[in-house]
Amino acid sequence: MTSPLATPAAPFGRVLTAMVTPFTTDGDLDLDAAAKLATHLVDEGSDGIVVSGTTGESPTTNPDEDGRLLAAVLEAVGGRASVVAGVGNNDTQASARLARQAAAEGAHGMLLVSPYYNKPPQAGLVRHFTTVADAGGGVPVMLYDIPGRAVVRIAPETYETIAQHEAVVAVKDAVGDLASGSRLMRETGLAWYSGDDPLNLAWLAYGAAGVVSVVSHVAAAQYASMVQAVDEGRIRDARAINDELLDVVGAIMSPTSQGAIMAKAAMQLLGIIDNRTTRSPYVDATDEQVAGLARVLRDAALLKD
Repeated sequence: MTSPLATPAAPFGRVLTAMVTPFTTDGDLDLDAAAKLATHLVDEGSDGIVVSGTTGESPTTNPDEDGRLLAAVLEAVGGRASVVAGVGNNDTQASARLARQAAAEGAHGMLLVSPYYNKPPQAGLVRHFTTVADAGGGVPVMLYDIPGRAVVRIAPETYETIAQHEAVVAVKDAVGDLASGSRLMRETGLAWYSGDDPLNLAWLAYGAAGVVSVVSHVAAAQYASMVQAVDEGRIRDARAINDELLDVVGAIMSPTSQGAIMAKAAMQLLGIIDNRTTRSPYVDATDEQVAGLARVLRDAALLKD
């Protein structure tokens, strides 16, 4: 299935939300809540949704749940936004099975993170990415480079090789190296997406296609305005938007709370989902954390009294 927003420069849209996965209070997958949440995110300005990514707690969901979640989100918003399925795993064959499932469900794209924990050599990364991209049967792939979680970083020579695969079209960059990333952007021709909310403005200024954001759960419209401002050369306006969101980014992306935990708390505060239940080893946001988040969101005019 082709994304309704695909362009060569931005194959998955401009503001993608890495969506949390709603659960019931018993920890079961809540598909009705997922459809409601995806609809809200698109209504608020997201033109792409990533399901079953890190923020979606993918290490704790099983393949059947991933498939049902993808189908529910595609049904809810697939005609209005790009829907990208996380298919990453540190087992190549397990990842390939997720890719085949995503293709069968009609995903517009696949997010493929580097294998984590087993720390493969670069030749292993090439084989992993190639195998999974092949399994997707032509569904466009966004590689996810996040050495802070995966340990291994994708090397320039690996990018050079894998960029030749016709399905690999983009990168979600959570490395934090603007100089290296901008060079790779130029040399590979891949569409680059910021994968780290504190660096969204910087990446856009460097020429990134867009953002894959956690904070866009509450600020999709603001990020869409930031993208437009950068496109039009209004850097001062883009900087003003960034400044207004600094405390929000800090509150949601705090290393002590993790983005998924606080994004769920934010969605509960806004009344979009009924609870903030996470799966272990995450823990739910405390009442104190939620109260602090509410203050920050009110100060940024993102939550009404």
